[in-house]
Amino acid sequence: MDAVDRKILNLLQTDASLTVKQIAEQIPLSVTPCWKRIQKLEDKHFIRARVALLDPKMVNASVTVFVAIKTDQHTGEWIERFDREVAKLPEVMEVYRMSGEVDYLLRVVTSSIEAYDQFYKKLIGRIELSNVTSSFAMEQIKYTTALPINIEPGDRR
Repeated sequence: MDAVDRKILNLLQTDASLTVKQIAEQIPLSVTPCWKRIQKLEDKHFIRARVALLDPKMVNASVTVFVAIKTDQHTGEWIERFDREVAKLPEVMEVYRMSGEVDYLLRVVTSSIEAYDQFYKKLIGRIELSNVTSSFAMEQIKYTTALPINIEPGDRR
């Protein structure tokens, strides 16, 4: 991946609806080579998907909860079952297996505290957990889906 590929990826992370022509104009590059580069980045799985980011308030999903989970179960079978069960819960946006005091950290989005309580009851009813701690986000200070892509010195964005 060279500097042009990195520029293309940065542009697509900012706005996936850009046309190939619009991207090519910003690189600068002609349309066909730009299109070929994008195809190559998709083929090599640098680009996993192109999606629309929704406004949580507009779709009634504005309560964000970080859920710290501890378990005394660490068998392969339990881990597979946990992975399957949380994957079935649409409120779960992200799941991380952690090091340290907490075994798993979930980012959960619901419409209300009451909706979160219903989610919590579903979660603990599906799999054995030794401790579940919920922290409600009061304010979102920064949110981005754009990964930091190294730009070489001298490259212009």
